Amino acid sequence: MKVKGTAVKTIPEFITACHKEHYSEWINALPPESRKIFTNIVKASDWYPIEDAIIIPTRIMSKLIYNDNTKGAWECGSYSAKITLNGIYKLYVKMSSPGHIIDRAGRILQAYYDPSELKVVSKGKNHVTLNITKFSKSDAVTDARIAGWMVQALELSGCTNVKLDIPQSISKGNPFTAFVMTWD
Repeated sequence: MKVKGTAVKTIPEFITACHKEHYSEWINALPPESRKIFTNIVKASDWYPIEDAIIIPTRIMSKLIYNDNTKGAWECGSYSAKITLNGIYKLYVKMSSPGHIIDRAGRILQAYYDPSELKVVSKGKNHVTLNITKFSKSDAVTDARIAGWMVQALELSGCTNVKLDIPQSISKGNPFTAFVMTWD
């Protein structure tokens, strides 16, 4: 499975912006394949192996900075949404309804992760259930990163009190990963 460089490059950007004092320690803790990715220029348009470019580096960052497996992944995903949904996209997100953004979620996921597939299972004024049905390298880290991105995207669109639960995950042997979200 591959991940787009746009997502990959937000990891060192997040660490530099929010936890600069840990950057050298993080880079030095990476295994050789991951370190090779991050000591070179990460190109936004290139595709990278998800294990070496997202899962392992995010897990190491999360343990190093948060002493947790997934909190750093959630925070990094949230940061990624703030960065990618800026500029011209910021106006688009602000002007769009949560439903409109949710309807585009499948295309957004496919733009970052290949192969992947996301379906809207149910949607209402203040809730949605999304299922990822195809994601061959699912991991608690990728679940948390995607969840952090989704929550931040809804908050940027004006939703408040956004809550997200992941009751099922491909990474736990379930046939799909479910993201159940509510907001005010």
